[in-house]
Amino acid sequence: MSALLRSPLLAAARSPRLERAITRLPVSRSVVARFVAGTTTADAVRTAETLLRSGRFVSIDHLGEDTTDLAAAEATVAQYLDLIDALGRLPHAEVAPGAVRPLEVSVKLSALGQALPRDGHAVAREHARRICAAAEAAGLWVTVDAEDHTTTDSTLAIVRDLRADYPWLGTVLQAYLRRTEDDCRALAGPGSRIRLCKGAYDEPAAVAFRDRAEVDASYLRCLAILTAGSGYPMIASHDPAVIAAAGVAVVAAQRKTEEYEYQMLYGIRADEQQRLADAGNHVRVYIPYGDQWYGYFMRRLAERPANLGFFLRALAGGR
Repeated sequence: MSALLRSPLLAAARSPRLERAITRLPVSRSVVARFVAGTTTADAVRTAETLLRSGRFVSIDHLGEDTTDLAAAEATVAQYLDLIDALGRLPHAEVAPGAVRPLEVSVKLSALGQALPRDGHAVAREHARRICAAAEAAGLWVTVDAEDHTTTDSTLAIVRDLRADYPWLGTVLQAYLRRTEDDCRALAGPGSRIRLCKGAYDEPAAVAFRDRAEVDASYLRCLAILTAGSGYPMIASHDPAVIAAAGVAVVAAQRKTEEYEYQMLYGIRADEQQRLADAGNHVRVYIPYGDQWYGYFMRRLAERPANLGFFLRALAGGR
């Protein structure tokens, strides 16, 4: 059933008509609050502080994507600079040089202007550079998110450019893309930080594995490459089988606790997040915030039928 629902829900994530309908429903915001930490910088910082006190790390994403207006892209940069300034005042931003940074922001290059019809690649790169510079001064990390496959070459090229000045810059690879094993080999070198996830977009079979078993097998192959490499793998999954396999892989690679981390989404498997953290693992929680929650939320529904059931029960008044 989940496979049958995935494509329609991912298509719905890009439907302006459905977005208008769902975002106007009064119940929607209360349900979305399970997965999205409010709309303001203050909301995001409060949520981050709660998670940091529990022993978990955070990566904060100001929601938005597919920007085709330069002013909107510049407004997104301003939001990130405000967020970084606020996070930089937290005591958790003070860490020893070379240590794992508990605080991070995640950015989508399409929100920074990558999709602009003229010079989008260059605009996004320079906007990302401003965010990296601010993060460096504040003691934070930055990770560049993955989006649909048409953006991958541009995204990785920007990451490579920026890592010349900010070698700690991380990026995301999606295991369902057929190219990702090769990308893992290319990016598993010293100093790299790779967040490996399964993938959350509706991609054609020519470029992506469509069968769940094939995606899972690809994830494990990619994970083996990253854990055997010289970088810092970030294991982004809620799948118990993947988490168990990751535990075996890091032991086989003789990695210390500070040489990798687990990552999960805000509002999903919080008990497992805490269990892993209490066992001494680094666990980072991806915290989205902002008004532009619709696309993110629909992709979460596509990933897990249980999330869709939760939403539909709320719409029916059975929350």
